Amino acid sequence: MLLTRYAIERLLFRLTQTPYAARFTLKGAMLFTIWMDKPHRPTLDVDLLGKGEPGADELKRIFREVCDASVEPDGMQFDPATARVDAIREDHIYQGLRVRLLGHLGSARIPLQVDVSFGDVITPMATVATFGPLLDLPPPVIAAYPPETVIAEKLEAMAVLGMANSRMKDYFDIYAMCRKMSFDGKVLAAAVRATFRRRRTAVPQALPPGLSREFSSNSSKRVQWAAFVRRIDEDQRPTDFDEVVDAIARFAAPILRAAASGAHLFKTWIAPGPWREPLHHGS
Repeated sequence: MLLTRYAIERLLFRLTQTPYAARFTLKGAMLFTIWMDKPHRPTLDVDLLGKGEPGADELKRIFREVCDASVEPDGMQFDPATARVDAIREDHIYQGLRVRLLGHLGSARIPLQVDVSFGDVITPMATVATFGPLLDLPPPVIAAYPPETVIAEKLEAMAVLGMANSRMKDYFDIYAMCRKMSFDGKVLAAAVRATFRRRRTAVPQALPPGLSREFSSNSSKRVQWAAFVRRIDEDQRPTDFDEVVDAIARFAAPILRAAASGAHLFKTWIAPGPWREPLHHGS
C-alpha cells in the first residue's frame, strides 16, 4: 500500500510538471489524503476529471509524456511503454477511460491505475490542493474537487442506484465527511442541484431508498458493508451500518429538499452536525 501511495504521489507530481496539468482535476479517494489528518481508506488507483474528452490514443500519449517528465530524482521510474488505455464500462454504460502503467522503485514493480472521467460539473469551483509528500520532496500541487462536489456525486449515485447500490465506499466517505467537515447549506445544495442536472437525474424530494432503514437493514447490504469495513483501519472503522445510513440521511435530507425545490438552504453544518440556523442571514 505504501509503495502504491508513493508511486501515485510521484506520478501526480510529474503530471503537474507538464502542460497537461491544467486539463485534469483530482477526485476520488486520494482527496481524503489531503483533507484528513489520518489515512482514510485504502485505494490502489487515482481518479481524475478530464477537460474535453480526448480519445484513448491521445490519453495514452499524454501519460507516456507524463512518465517521461523531467523531475528531480525521487527513485521512481515510470515505463511509458507499459501505458495502455481502455474504456471503463459499468452495466454497459461508458464511464470514462482507464490508464494502466507500471512504475518501478528499485526492484519493486508497482502497477498503477488512473481512472479519468469526463463531463461532470464542479461546484462551487475546483480548489488548489497540495498533496502531502511521504518524503522530503517537492509535492504535487494540483486542481482538486471541492468537498461539495464529492458529496453531490455520491448522493446522485445513491439516488440512481437505490436498493441495488453496492458502493459502500460512498457511504463510508460521506459519513466521514459529515463527521469531520463543515458546510454552507447554500453552497452544498447548489452543488447537488448542478450535479443532478448535469447527469440528467431528478433530485428526489424525499430521501431515496438508498438512505432508508430498509436499505441499512437489508442482509445483503450488511454483508457488503462488513466486507468493506474489514479493509479499514480499526480506529477509523464505523461498525454499525444503521448508524452510518441514519447519519447520512439526517445530513442529506435538508440538502435534497432545498436542491429539489430550488430554495436556498440558509443553514450551516458544523461537524459533526446537526444543521444549524446561522445567527444572521439575508433573505
